[in-house]
Amino acid sequence: MTARERWLTLLEGKSSDRIPTDYQATDEVTARLLADLDCADEETLFRKLHIDARRFVEPIWNRPEQLDADADLWGIRYRQVDYGMGAYAEPVFHPLAEMDSVEQVRAYRWPDPDEFDYDVVTKTLDEEDGYRAVHAGCYEPFLLYGYLRGLQRAFEDLALRPELADAILGRIFDFYYEHHRQIFAAGRGRIDLTWVAEDLGAQTGPLMSLAMYRRFLLPNQIKMADLARSNGVHVMYHTDGAARAFLPDLIEQVGIEILNPIQWRCPGMEREGLVADFGNRVIFHGSIDNQQTLAFGTVDDVVREVEESIAIYAPARWICAPCHNLQPITPTENVVAMYEAIREAG
Repeated sequence: MTARERWLTLLEGKSSDRIPTDYQATDEVTARLLADLDCADEETLFRKLHIDARRFVEPIWNRPEQLDADADLWGIRYRQVDYGMGAYAEPVFHPLAEMDSVEQVRAYRWPDPDEFDYDVVTKTLDEEDGYRAVHAGCYEPFLLYGYLRGLQRAFEDLALRPELADAILGRIFDFYYEHHRQIFAAGRGRIDLTWVAEDLGAQTGPLMSLAMYRRFLLPNQIKMADLARSNGVHVMYHTDGAARAFLPDLIEQVGIEILNPIQWRCPGMEREGLVADFGNRVIFHGSIDNQQTLAFGTVDDVVREVEESIAIYAPARWICAPCHNLQPITPTENVVAMYEAIREAG
């Protein structure tokens, strides 16, 4: 089977020739793996480790000349924050931070989908050989809301300023609905997957109540998932942490097909319980722990967790991958051990 055939076979509810795999890592980790494993590029790396990674495509934003050259299309400015082994871009300017009225939100300069070149998607896919599943688009509105307002204000808005939250989330939804519609149209039936996402769980419990989720996020997530399905695109959902309380809504109402990343050490996310309750309705994606096992365990620990996961997920459908981005602290030998173990045993 090709990598794409493995993904699509699982999405059809069937078993593939082996358990599929995927890849998530910081840029620093990818660069190190390329060097350590003597690979010229990511495709060579994926072939060497038998990784069924997705192919990501996206349109190009044609930045209007009058906009702040140091900001993104939403007006957010970032700076690189070094953590010793790499760096992350962190927002340092929140353009909606001082707004306190719906009128100010409406008057803000919001991005326009027509500023994008969607023909790039078509041209890119025309050159593809079809070996890998194609992924395009990501709708994760509250994360963006936190960048626009500042995270503390964002959570306060849900409780104290719901009309402001509705206005901001509404503008974010309007942009992404049309943006994804045009991406899917440019894909001409060749896009397989998209993200409908939101981080709903922290390390020990939910980041917001189920009632808050249903009030502010669920309705538009349903609409975005419906848009994807109407274009033949499958829906992946990303949420970190302890998100067990949200899974019935995500599966039954949003209709997600793949759940990522399964941080199984978090309360309620134990693999056995997820398989028992949802194993016949959703594909599990990720699950190999990169907070402890991959980062600080031995090669034997990694192999043991892969084999344990194979047994637990046996009644269900699973795509083996790290449970979030591999970090620079994870040794190369542990990464290789994960992929070799799943290939040999899965």
